[in-house]
Amino acid sequence: MDYHLSHFGTQMSQLTGVRAIMKDIIETLRQAGEREFINLSAGNPVIIPEVEQLWRDCTAELMASSEYGEVVCRYGSSQGYEPFIEAIVNDFNHRYGLNLTDRNILITPGSQALYFYAANAFGGYTADGNLKEIVLPLSPEYTGYGGVSLFKEALVAYQPTLDIDEDPHRFKYRPDFNQLAINEQTGCVILSRPCNPTGNVISEEELNKISELAAPYNVPVILDAAYAPPYPALNFTEMTPQFGGNLLHCLSLSKAGLPGERIGVAIGDPELIQVLESFQTNLCIHSPRYGQAIAARAIASGQLGHIAENVIRPYYQQKFTVLEETLDANMPQEIPWFLHRGEGAIFSWLWLKDLPISDWDLYQELKKEDVIVVPGSSFFPGLRQEWQHKQQCIRISLTATNEEIATAMRRLASVVEKVYQGSAVGVG
Repeated sequence: MDYHLSHFGTQMSQLTGVRAIMKDIIETLRQAGEREFINLSAGNPVIIPEVEQLWRDCTAELMASSEYGEVVCRYGSSQGYEPFIEAIVNDFNHRYGLNLTDRNILITPGSQALYFYAANAFGGYTADGNLKEIVLPLSPEYTGYGGVSLFKEALVAYQPTLDIDEDPHRFKYRPDFNQLAINEQTGCVILSRPCNPTGNVISEEELNKISELAAPYNVPVILDAAYAPPYPALNFTEMTPQFGGNLLHCLSLSKAGLPGERIGVAIGDPELIQVLESFQTNLCIHSPRYGQAIAARAIASGQLGHIAENVIRPYYQQKFTVLEETLDANMPQEIPWFLHRGEGAIFSWLWLKDLPISDWDLYQELKKEDVIVVPGSSFFPGLRQEWQHKQQCIRISLTATNEEIATAMRRLASVVEKVYQGSAVGVG
C-alpha cells in the first residue's frame, strides 16, 4: 500500500547518518557465509561478566521485594521513579558538592529521547516564524543529533580547529571560537563530552566559554554525558562533570550495562526540567520503571560507581591501548595518519590525511580483508560547508577482543599502505 506521509513522517521514516551504513553492515554479515569478519562497527557495549552480575543481583532483590508490584503494575510520575531520583540526587550531591533536589531531575526513556525533547522544545520555528538554531559547537559529533530536530535547517554545526602532533601521529579537535556563533538566533546548544565518535573531551575552560556565550540569550547548553563519570566513567583523562546555570547535564546508563532498559537522566534548572517533563508527558506519560528500580539499588549501594571506575573504564581503556600500540607498530610512518587522542568513550577515531580514496571506498577495501569499520563522513550532522576532512576519517569500535583488535589494525595498516602507494602525500 502506498501510504501518504506528512512532512514530519517522511523525515522521521528515513535512515539517517550511521544507521544507513549499519544496514549495509548487517547485510554484509548476513551474507558472510564461512568468512569470519572482525566487526569494529558496533556501538553496543560488551556484556562484561561483573556488570551483568550486578544487574542480575539488583533484579533478584527487586523481584523478592514488595516493591516489585508497585514498579511494574502501576503507572508512575512523569518525572521518574521516585527512589531512582532520590538515589541520583544523593549520589551527585555527595560526589560533587551539589545542592540538587528532586526538582532538578528528569528521567527519560534513554538520552536520545531527551535530546529530541530539548531540540524541539528550544530549536525550530517560533510562533512568529523565526528559526531558532540547534548549534553543535564542533564537528564531528554524535550522528544521532542529525535526526533530533523536526526541521533539518535548524541544525548548524561548526568546523573545529585541529591540534596536530605530527611525530606521534596524534591529533585533537578543539572548538573554533573565532567561527562559533551563539546569539539571539540560537535555540539550544548540544555537545557530547566525552564525544562519540572521537573520544574527545573538551576542556572545562572550553565548556565554560560555550556556556558563557549562550547565557546572555538564555540558551540552554545540552551536555551529552553518556560516557562521562560517575557512570559509566568512560573517561580516560581527568574530567569533572559540570553543572548549574544554563547547563543541562544528561547522562545515560546504556554504557553502564543497561542499553536495553533505555534510561536517560537530565540534571538542570527546575524551570528547564519542567518544560522537558511536560514534553515527555504529552509524548509517552513516563519512562519505563523496571530499569529505574534496579538502577536505584545499584547507585544507592555504591556498586555502580565502583564497577564503572574499576571494571568498565579499565576494560575499554586497555582495548584502546592495544589499538594504538598496534597502529604505532604497523602503520607506515611516512603516511600522514593521525589517531585522535584517546580521552574516552568506546571508540577510536582515525584520520588519514590526503587519503587518495573516500572513507566509503576505504570501508569497502577493509571489508575485502574481513574488517568492518564505520566511514567517518556519517558523523558530521549539521556541517554545511565542504571539508575534505569529512571523507578522510573512520570510526573504530573498541568492543571486539584484544586479539581481534590487534589483527584488524594490522590488516588496516596493510590496506592503508596499498591505498597510498603511488600517491604524493604530505603533512604540510
